Amino acid sequence: MDHHHGQLPYYPECNTGRDDLKPALGWRWSKNQHQQQGADVRIFLSGPSGVGKSTIISTILERNSDFILSVSYTTRPPRKHEVEGKDYFFITHTQFERMIDQGAFLEWAHVHNHLYGTSLSWVESEELKGRNILFDIDVQGVRQAQEIKSPGCFIFVIPPSMDDLRTRLDKRGTEDENTMKTRLDNARQELKAWDRYDFLVVNDTIGSAIQDIQSIIDACRCSRDEVIKRLPWLLKIG
Repeated sequence: MDHHHGQLPYYPECNTGRDDLKPALGWRWSKNQHQQQGADVRIFLSGPSGVGKSTIISTILERNSDFILSVSYTTRPPRKHEVEGKDYFFITHTQFERMIDQGAFLEWAHVHNHLYGTSLSWVESEELKGRNILFDIDVQGVRQAQEIKSPGCFIFVIPPSMDDLRTRLDKRGTEDENTMKTRLDNARQELKAWDRYDFLVVNDTIGSAIQDIQSIIDACRCSRDEVIKRLPWLLKIG
């Protein structure tokens, strides 16, 4: 598919006017807005299926009221408990491909036979409100975010071993043998990308993993780039 930047249409999750959307400038435009408005931290969190990422995310969001979870677009059907606009924005494959062609995504990926993507307009709209964003993102998405030089902390949650991961998937009781094999094969491929991340968190126990990630978030808040965005006067000291 030939990806190109075009004029973005209006997306329902974004209350920013069309004239303000500049996908061709990508992150460069967004970064300038951050410096003016004081939006803080992007946390990119990845991990193979079954590693405990969902539990970690829900706890981190409870502890950090200034963070929101990025809401992705997806082509997969909604599950019974999922709410449009809260869990995902559910669209057709054709609609998703159109958004790719229009340069509407910060990142997108093909995962388990479905497409997932993060809308650039949604991210910029939330960050202009001064909100920090936690991204539940896979390796493909991280690669794209890094290619456009999106700042942030990149964290990879990994299991103590592949045997441990298989045991966790078994305990879920939701995978047949074929699905189990697919998820483990995918996990092996994902784990090969460990060196793309700033931090590796081994989920030996869920409590220690959560504490490690909380410590990383606290450190990211105090990173040089984040502090300069909040205190630009430091740049003027001669």
